[in-house]
Amino acid sequence: MDTRLAYPLRALQFALGLTATLAGLDKFINILADWSSYVSPGIAGALPFSVGTLMGIVGVVEFAVGVAILAAAPRIGAYVASAWLLLVAVNLLLGGHFDIAVRDVVMSLAAFTVARAIEVRDTSRVTAASPGRAARIVTA
Repeated sequence: MDTRLAYPLRALQFALGLTATLAGLDKFINILADWSSYVSPGIAGALPFSVGTLMGIVGVVEFAVGVAILAAAPRIGAYVASAWLLLVAVNLLLGGHFDIAVRDVVMSLAAFTVARAIEVRDTSRVTAASPGRAARIVTA
């Protein structure tokens, strides 16, 4: 992978990981937003438990995904964040929060891009570590 992409990739990885971690923590204290107000009425009505309990579960998942993106398993964490954000966007669309849903779709694409870029970077490192593959010359 082109080394000029290392810093932008790391910055985007840090931003996504920190956002997920802080949003996860905030599900318990509601400083940034009243998160339960973003749960669509249809989903809230179908839950076998309270919206508050759902927010607790969401908080734990988002915190874990953030830690994964930041350190534990960045590629897997970014893929999970990408899928998670699409699910959140669907919920927001159902609740009529169209502007926030669009933002979450864009963040989902950013998380997917981070995951793919990490794959490319890691594959490049493996290929570079295998001198027989890179130095092979094919003649007719």
